[in-house]
Amino acid sequence: MKIIIIGCGKVGSTLARQLQEEDSDLTLIDTSEAKLNELSDDVDAMAIVGNGASINTLMEAGVESADILIAVTDSDELNLLCCLIAQKAGKCQTIARVRNPVYSKEIGFVKERLGISMIINPEYTAAMEASRILRLPSAMKVDTFARGHVEMVKFKVLPDYGLSGLSVSRINEKYHPDVLFCAAESQGAVSIPDGSYVVQDGDFLSIMGTPRNIGSFFKKIGLKTNQVKNALLIGGGTISYYLAKALLEMKIDVKIIEKDQKRCEVLSELLPEAIIINGDGTDRSLLLEEGLRQTEALVALTNMDEENVFLSLSAKKFSNAKLIAKINRLTFDDVLEDLDIGSVIYPKYITADSILQYVRAMQNSIGSNVETLYHLLDSRAEALEFRIREASRVVGIPLSELNTKDNLLVGCINRNGEIRIPRGQDSIQVGDTVIIVTTHKGLRDITDILER
Repeated sequence: MKIIIIGCGKVGSTLARQLQEEDSDLTLIDTSEAKLNELSDDVDAMAIVGNGASINTLMEAGVESADILIAVTDSDELNLLCCLIAQKAGKCQTIARVRNPVYSKEIGFVKERLGISMIINPEYTAAMEASRILRLPSAMKVDTFARGHVEMVKFKVLPDYGLSGLSVSRINEKYHPDVLFCAAESQGAVSIPDGSYVVQDGDFLSIMGTPRNIGSFFKKIGLKTNQVKNALLIGGGTISYYLAKALLEMKIDVKIIEKDQKRCEVLSELLPEAIIINGDGTDRSLLLEEGLRQTEALVALTNMDEENVFLSLSAKKFSNAKLIAKINRLTFDDVLEDLDIGSVIYPKYITADSILQYVRAMQNSIGSNVETLYHLLDSRAEALEFRIREASRVVGIPLSELNTKDNLLVGCINRNGEIRIPRGQDSIQVGDTVIIVTTHKGLRDITDILER
């Protein structure tokens, strides 16, 4: 598949590295030769220095024969223009990153009238991830499938839960949770656990099930399941706006601390129900004055990763709040895990995953489409949702009789809205959506779960 990426910033470079693993023929366009040279050390791609909205640049990149053009520059308008010109010059699918909240209510119109295949808003998507976590504050990460009917929740095992030393099968016998233990990270090692896996304190476990069943299991082991009542947001950027809007709709009280006075005035108009404080969110005395000790959640959303990390570390000393930090740079994620700063949100990963999901769906032609895709455990595992459109080698056969790959779980089957945690006698049927969790990369069709 021939793919053109316009814009080689954090999102573009992350996407290029991931698409390279998909056996794609990549062409990169950016006005900065330095960015292209830096990326060429990691990615085998054709690099063109130029303006992605120039027809000459696009023709040089081979837009006439391209399958997909992805525009992820810093300018929404430029991204939309690149997609429009690409459609006139070729017959490729087009994907644009559009971030401005002004366009958020017009996405449907823009897609339909301009013919753009996909529009991705990283700030909105990151805010929705944060809101899901604050709805279930015991979780470190919450991913949704089947239009919200199924969730995969990551949490850290603590001594209070009484799980240490128990195997997965023993936990199932003891609690009857009707959830699936689908991923485990222990001392840096990642695995897809079976019934014999023994849980230890400090492990990071990911479980899958309906929100109700996950909540029931959490209650049985003593985890908090009620959403937070209030949240303190540090930084008043676009993510803060989207997150505050979502939290207010959830009846959660919101307070935002922002340095820039003009931005505070804008936020006050956009979010009349929120409390907007003009001040330095890194000022400890200000945080304490504004209720750091009493707040149930602190979300660090400044433009500096270092500030967000230190804000979370500092808040731990004064508060039992649920902590969330936004991180843009991806190179130090292993260090952040050791710091234990709560939940970390990577807008660049979220954007790349959404686009990769679309690319995988396009590549498939066998009989099932990738509807949802998440990278798990520092991208060492994937969770994918397939819609089964026609009969294949996996349909109608009990799961216990399928020769599936190692380190792979059939996590859930959604059949006409009925959610099933599958057992060995269950089978996949046409019309189902099926969730697969695996350490194998690059699954495009449901039949890829089988050993060749």
